[in-house]
Amino acid sequence: MNQKTSFIIEGAGNLLARFRTSSRQRRAKMFLDHFDLTSETKILDLGGWNGVHIHAVLENSPVQPANVYIADIDGQAVQQASERFGFVPVVIPEAGPLPFPDKFFDIVFCSSVIEHVTVPKDSVWTLVSGRIFREEAQRHQGEFAREIIRLGNGYFVQAPYRWFPIETHSWLPFVSYLPRRLQVPLFRFTNRYWVKQTSPDFYLPTVKDMQRYFPEANILEERVLGLTKSLIAYQRS
Repeated sequence: MNQKTSFIIEGAGNLLARFRTSSRQRRAKMFLDHFDLTSETKILDLGGWNGVHIHAVLENSPVQPANVYIADIDGQAVQQASERFGFVPVVIPEAGPLPFPDKFFDIVFCSSVIEHVTVPKDSVWTLVSGRIFREEAQRHQGEFAREIIRLGNGYFVQAPYRWFPIETHSWLPFVSYLPRRLQVPLFRFTNRYWVKQTSPDFYLPTVKDMQRYFPEANILEERVLGLTKSLIAYQRS
């Protein structure tokens, strides 16, 4: 890779990173506008990694850190969330029910996670059948959604929109329009040269998918330049 190409790729990466940050800020405002938060509000950030995102969302809210639970399969990340922000760390399995009773939380917050609930991680590079991948992904995402509904009196679940021109996991244009049999080898190639590496473990739900997963929810569309960038299923308690 020559210096000019490297400079172009680096510049594109910086631009897309700023775009991602502004999108998260806009999404945080949508969350705060749709829920009445108090010091007693109990929130589960499902798939919240190290807590940085939900901390930014709640930074100026009355919600107390001790009432924010960070659940993720990455035990080291949730421990960081506890040490850095005072959140309650919860290590969860890759699949199955979570260790909480029904309606334990006022709100389940889940941002850019449900699209990754698809198939076992050791098969994402070998499963190239679009039909099989879609069917398995829809089944697992449906189970995941039912667990969110079980746990929360309210919820806010965001997923990137399939038909947004820039695919958000790879930062590549129109890649989500391609069939899976072409996506997988493309990612093998771009992971060697492109600024953003990714794994083909995601299935981006459609509006119909979100409506089926969350039948009682309102479906919001987060828009950028008039185009739908992500879908948000939310329900208030």
